[in-house]
Amino acid sequence: MYVKPNDLVTTMIDAGESKIFMSTRDTLVRASMGGALLALAAAFAVTVSVTTGIALLGAVLFPVGFIMLYLLGYDLLTGVFVLAPLAWLDKRPGVTVRGVLRNWGLVFVGNFIGAFTVAAMMAVVVTFGFDTAPNEVGEAIGHIGEGRTLGYAEHGAAGMLTLFVRGMLCNWMVSTGVAGAMIAKDVPGKAIAMWMPIMLFFFMGFEHSIVNMFLFPSGIMLGGEFTVMDYLVWNEIPTVLGNLVGGLVFTALPLYATHARTAARRSLPIRPTATRDEVDQPA
Repeated sequence: MYVKPNDLVTTMIDAGESKIFMSTRDTLVRASMGGALLALAAAFAVTVSVTTGIALLGAVLFPVGFIMLYLLGYDLLTGVFVLAPLAWLDKRPGVTVRGVLRNWGLVFVGNFIGAFTVAAMMAVVVTFGFDTAPNEVGEAIGHIGEGRTLGYAEHGAAGMLTLFVRGMLCNWMVSTGVAGAMIAKDVPGKAIAMWMPIMLFFFMGFEHSIVNMFLFPSGIMLGGEFTVMDYLVWNEIPTVLGNLVGGLVFTALPLYATHARTAARRSLPIRPTATRDEVDQPA
């Protein structure tokens, strides 16, 4: 069953309000599991891409993790970047900027806990408990970390701009996937609506702050030649900011403006009524 856009925006506002008032414990648990499932999906996608040599196949399969976590009601920072502000824009009782920021902070911490946990577990898996050198998947993860930190740094301000824009484009697609989870009532419909934008962002190499919470810590554990500061300055912080701006500018605000606060309709032009004599005139 398809949910019309006007009803969709109301559902998104309700979801944002619910998340703002959720308990600290539940917010952290849901965010931790969301980060963990997305990280596992990223590990799966890298494994598929490396072992088959087909990057597109990894992108096609990556959305499995996103779909699972949203069907289970878990949270990602990229999602609450859109949902929580909608409740504030709609002036829901008790919703404040402080409440929005609290939600963002808790979800960030929870996502990092979940993603970092999977990063450590995958580092163990691909090195046999750090007893051997990383296998081909582990090496690939390390090189991803290098290319998406030092690779940007080599270009200076232009690299930082590119990173920020990739973060914007990423959450445009991811937050569209979040909306897709609410635009259908049945599981197949939800899965299809989420699948398409998530596959797009992953294959295009856009920057997702939660995926990076897995890729970069695991890359450092697996011998990637970049530092924690490289990761924070040349990836995570600009990516978070880009995700925030992209989700708000391209998803939250357009949907809210045109479906929750619809402008007045234009008046139809009044056409003069022709007289019978005029109708009967020969051409």
